[in-house]
Amino acid sequence: MSTQRLFSPIRLSANTSLSLGGEQARYVGRVLRLRPGDSLTVFDGSGGEYPAHVGTISKQALELEVGEHTARCTESPLLIRLLQGISRGERMDIVVQKATELGVHRISPVLTDFSVVKLETERAAKRVTHWTKVAVSACEQSGRNEMPMIDAPRTLYEVLDDEKAQDGIRLVLHPDAKQPLPSIPRPDGWVTILIGPEGGLSDKERERAQFAGFAEVSFGPRILRTETAALAAIACLQSVFGDLGEQTQS
Repeated sequence: MSTQRLFSPIRLSANTSLSLGGEQARYVGRVLRLRPGDSLTVFDGSGGEYPAHVGTISKQALELEVGEHTARCTESPLLIRLLQGISRGERMDIVVQKATELGVHRISPVLTDFSVVKLETERAAKRVTHWTKVAVSACEQSGRNEMPMIDAPRTLYEVLDDEKAQDGIRLVLHPDAKQPLPSIPRPDGWVTILIGPEGGLSDKERERAQFAGFAEVSFGPRILRTETAALAAIACLQSVFGDLGEQTQS
């Protein structure tokens, strides 16, 4: 049976006692169903992990006894940044969750011409907090020890203006593109992939993306939903250039 994993919002140190608040205590007690003396693995998102044992637990607090640091790395060597058009409902949550599991290093939610979702400053901050919790849960489940960066939402035009000064390969999916996604050259640095929302990208956005150095690539004969396109493209990149399918060392 695999050891249960828990994210610590507090920076960890080896061979120390750790006190966490009610949210983690309720998660450990009600979801993981751990009791005093049970073992688990804790990580703080900065790399590596720690074995730990439950000391005391209540609805309000959790005490852990933390052991030695283990420099276990599950990060992909392929640095992927996802520019994702913000979609409505649970679709964005699914993208954040699965992109984290697939090893994306940075997620940049973008507001586009055809975006249905409109976010004011206060609501945008709440969404980033929510997406961060989704990513934390995905890290706990997938065995990942480093958190992906999740940017505050901005308009696509703002992001594209910044992208002109960035290094690496920049891609945008489009069904009419001549170049298949798997045929791109092996990246030397970051790969940034732009995925439009439910309504796709406008002609103006496509032009601006091309001006910013984004090459249009295709991904098969079918039109994919925004969340499907993002995850399928990430999985393809990780399979061809990253670590999907690699054998783990025992």
